Amino acid sequence: MKPKVSVIIPVYNVEKFLQSCINSLLKQTLREIEFIFVNDASPDNSMEILKYNQKKFPDKITIIDSKENLCQGGARNLGIKVAKGDYIGF
Repeated sequence: MKPKVSVIIPVYNVEKFLQSCINSLLKQTLREIEFIFVNDASPDNSMEILKYNQKKFPDKITIIDSKENLCQGGARNLGIKVAKGDYIGF
């Protein structure tokens, strides 16, 4: 099923809040939605949290792992390149 909406979430040093963010996103009622998390070279355990959730929800969560910190704009641009939805949100 093609998503109507792609939500791009830049991730940098947010391990304390990331699981809560993911839980909130997954509670959305729109079924045709994808979540693209862009790990922006985060030095904390954010990537492990993302991988754990992607295993649980592989049809909803996509991870892009940038080895270079591109800041918020660069991370969003990476997400836009893989977004499949008709609409994009940040």
